[in-house]
Amino acid sequence: MFILRPDLTQQQVNQQMHKYRDLLKDLGAQKVSMEVWGKRRLAYEVQRFQEGFYILSYFTGDGSQVAPFERNMRLSEEVIRYLTMKLDKEIEFEENELPEVEETVETPAPVVATEESSEEVVATEEEKEENTTTEEPEEATPVEA
Repeated sequence: MFILRPDLTQQQVNQQMHKYRDLLKDLGAQKVSMEVWGKRRLAYEVQRFQEGFYILSYFTGDGSQVAPFERNMRLSEEVIRYLTMKLDKEIEFEENELPEVEETVETPAPVVATEESSEEVVATEEEKEENTTTEEPEEATPVEA
């Protein structure tokens, strides 16, 4: 698994995925599969980033691919965190074509019209002034105990 910077475009994320898949194949990995988890919030801040693009990668090989693969990730400015694990038991996965990261369009929250027009505000203020000046205070009546 590796996490890419959140400020990358979808095209840059796709380029990084292709780069690491091709690197693994060149290093002798037999099967390579990558799954895009998308942009997610990090559990804690990493290199001043609070989000990142999560990419899950599976590959099979003899272990000689790990060191150069991790070295390339460590030297890359686009990768903010990575983790490589060796699984004890073999899991089945299909080698896949790289999924393309689709652009997510964030829709802004709907604007709720809460502001009154300036004419309405002036009118309501004038009404309040009239109501307060015409009303006479009520006389206090004694309460019997």
